[in-house]
Amino acid sequence: MELITNLNLSAPDDFYAALVEAHKGLSIDESNALNARLILLLANHIGTQSVLLQALDAAREAASA
Repeated sequence: MELITNLNLSAPDDFYAALVEAHKGLSIDESNALNARLILLLANHIGTQSVLLQALDAAREAASA
């Protein structure tokens, strides 16, 4: 299975707004913990190691750019 990197959300702006809202009122540590839990939940949902490793590589490349 290949990592999907093109837009695949039906309502990306709505999801972004919900993500921002979920972080409102949280400290930096709480926000980081929320992000970590979300990542682990989504990784569990994906479940395919090769796809998760592709996502890690893509995220790391973007952070280095």
